[in-house]
Amino acid sequence: MSVDKEIQPNEDLIIDAAVETSKIQDPQWKKFINITVIAFIVCVVGVLIWQGLTSAGNPDPTVGHLNRYAVIMDTGILVFREGLEAILVLAALTASLVRTAHGYWKPVSIGAGLSFLASVATWFIVVAIISNINAPELDIQAGTGLLAIVVLLVVMNWFFHKVYWTGWIAHHNQRKQEVIDGSKPASVVFKGLVLIGFTSVYREGFEVVLFLQALRLKAGSAVVFEGVLIGLVLTAMVAVITFVAHHKLPYRKMLILTGIMLGMVLLVMVGESVQEMQQANWIGTTTLKFDLPDWMNTWFAVYNSAESLWAQLGAFMIVVGSYFVSEYFSVWRPTRQKSSVSR
Repeated sequence: MSVDKEIQPNEDLIIDAAVETSKIQDPQWKKFINITVIAFIVCVVGVLIWQGLTSAGNPDPTVGHLNRYAVIMDTGILVFREGLEAILVLAALTASLVRTAHGYWKPVSIGAGLSFLASVATWFIVVAIISNINAPELDIQAGTGLLAIVVLLVVMNWFFHKVYWTGWIAHHNQRKQEVIDGSKPASVVFKGLVLIGFTSVYREGFEVVLFLQALRLKAGSAVVFEGVLIGLVLTAMVAVITFVAHHKLPYRKMLILTGIMLGMVLLVMVGESVQEMQQANWIGTTTLKFDLPDWMNTWFAVYNSAESLWAQLGAFMIVVGSYFVSEYFSVWRPTRQKSSVSR
């Protein structure tokens, strides 16, 4: 299958195109991947248990408390998830280009590298803008947290994701074909492919910058940087395996796993943002008459506050509801219509 063909570029086809040039996994390589994933999960669970038993959580919803390691883990998950999607987009765009003798994949790679630098520059620009806002610190934290939640809800919206895969990537594939159709000068083709590589990745970098502002204001730039470094290392490992070693990874399973982890991050950000809005007196605080375990406060920002719990439940319902809406319009309704026509 080639991404240049006239296909309906849904998520499954894009993931297939992303690994088009990959070699078939040998049993030893597959075993190594499985062992690595299991070891990673064991380490994460071990850290959660250790922190849950040793750290002092704070059930008071009006007092700021989020464990440093929780911030690092949330940041790493956010960066890795967006990095994984960027790799899939690049792999889908370059799947057919690597077979040509023109080296068309090189300008796409250059554009991707420039997008990383632009994302770093965007970070400093956004930080400078937030620092110059003349407002109380609690109000800034509450506002940035609310913005991050809105963006994260959009990213996790299944219906939006269908549009993303079928529209965004199809648009880039169409632009790629228009650039390399052979009727344009070499310099124009080069610049066009650089721009395609840049725009396909910068979107993910811009989202990461927005996501991390709330965590930065909560825990500081140094702590967030540690999480970013972990996420970038994991992303670089996947990139090397995909583009250099040409090995096939279980991308679909990785997307599902990181999606679940991202859902946990969403709950944390909602809990923290509600707490910050309570501290800024944007909303009231209704303290429930029971205490939650310390580890739930420390790691998942789940407090005994009615507003916080309802907000987290609402965010969960939006994500789950968007999945069923997406399935209804993309699978269930077409199947039902086809069945009624065939009768």
